[in-house]
Amino acid sequence: MVPVSDVERNDLLAALPDAELKRWLPLLEPVDLPLGHAVYESGATLSHVYFPTTAIVSLLYVLENGASAEIAVVGREGIVGISIFMGGGSTPNRAVVQSAGKGFRLSAKALQDEFNRAGPVLHLLLRYTQALITQMSQTAVCNRHHSLDQQLCRWLLLSLDRLQGNDLVMTQELISNMLGVRREGVTEAAVQLQAGGLIRYSRGRITVLDRPGLEKRSCECYAVVKKEYDRLLPAKEAK
Repeated sequence: MVPVSDVERNDLLAALPDAELKRWLPLLEPVDLPLGHAVYESGATLSHVYFPTTAIVSLLYVLENGASAEIAVVGREGIVGISIFMGGGSTPNRAVVQSAGKGFRLSAKALQDEFNRAGPVLHLLLRYTQALITQMSQTAVCNRHHSLDQQLCRWLLLSLDRLQGNDLVMTQELISNMLGVRREGVTEAAVQLQAGGLIRYSRGRITVLDRPGLEKRSCECYAVVKKEYDRLLPAKEAK
């Protein structure tokens, strides 16, 4: 059985009432989530859900020509594999680890059983799903109406919220794939942010130097998403 302190590094698991968490502990399996690992592929039937603790997973839509764009990021605040409890069993998007780390997984059947109890787990997962849908919707609006500079700020802030510290290991190629834009555009935007003293970028590592400045430079999309997560999913619920 995994230690409670390790499990509670995922905010969603930490928000479970004591009785539910105690029931889940023997069922949770620690997993490594290496960079680039596909947690699930488009259209595949999901066998497990994943609760990242130190990793970040990108939810991507991939076109027939191979181009992709990120629709959401999931880290220590959430769960990867909502189609299991939403009733679909599979999804047309793809989930790929964008920042290596660790997490836990739970079998699809175990999660479905918990969800069907119609207790606090159901309500917690539905609130999380609403927050995730808000992120997806805001991402679509942001990609359509805001500058690449603003999109990059939003993306960096969302990623930073899901990691400990101010460092992100991200290549420009990875960022361009996530945002669905040309690498040259990401390079130009990153240079501007570095010139403004907001970040330091070197050899695939981005260090955020001025987070308030980054938030100020970002569009309203980041604030909308963060507010909805904070409203629906307080990091620690009273037990």
